[in-house]
Amino acid sequence: MTLPFYVSPEQLMQDKAEYAQKGIARGRSIIAMEYRDGALFVADNPSTSLFKISEIYDNIAFSGAGKYSEFESLRKAGIQHADLKGFMYSREDVTARALANGYSQTLGTIFSQELKPFEVEILLAQIGDGPEQTEFYRIAFDGTIVHEKRCIAIGGRSEDVASALRSAEGEGDAPDLNTALTRCMKALETATGQPVSLRALEVALLDRTRTGRKFRRVPPDEAESLLA
Repeated sequence: MTLPFYVSPEQLMQDKAEYAQKGIARGRSIIAMEYRDGALFVADNPSTSLFKISEIYDNIAFSGAGKYSEFESLRKAGIQHADLKGFMYSREDVTARALANGYSQTLGTIFSQELKPFEVEILLAQIGDGPEQTEFYRIAFDGTIVHEKRCIAIGGRSEDVASALRSAEGEGDAPDLNTALTRCMKALETATGQPVSLRALEVALLDRTRTGRKFRRVPPDEAESLLA
């Protein structure tokens, strides 16, 4: 009679974490950074059809690193939740904090109860009427939430990218859009050790100067003119 196979809970969780981290590390980096009029998103994404950055609600943006099919399903679920809550209650009741808590519960449940964890890392950003209302949330594969104010990075080499951003960050108010985009590109180049082309980047904004929906994409030609 053979003995049943046994794995301790600690070892099982460690194996799951290593599996998810390896999957996320194979992905490319994504940066969210506060600038003078809102929040800037820059993703290392050569694809022109599969977006990593998108709108969740009027003033909330979403980005995901790791396995595309998994964070895409989370994005759609977040949009449905935000639309339903905004319709049933008030549009002001839809916040990035509430969405981050919901994503945290979902990812934490999947990580603890399912055999295979999600190989994803999520970034949420929300802007308000003033710079003090800009918030960033990073949700890890196990449901851990990190709250930041000025800038945040997810995906492969995220620690190197975040370190390069912090070293370039100045004191005082948030930079203008040109400076913020330049810092993001330099951080990506520092982390990867090679030049970065704007044609291989996905750039988007949460712009508080816009009326209504704040999210918009920045095409490569406009990004080049900003840097010029």
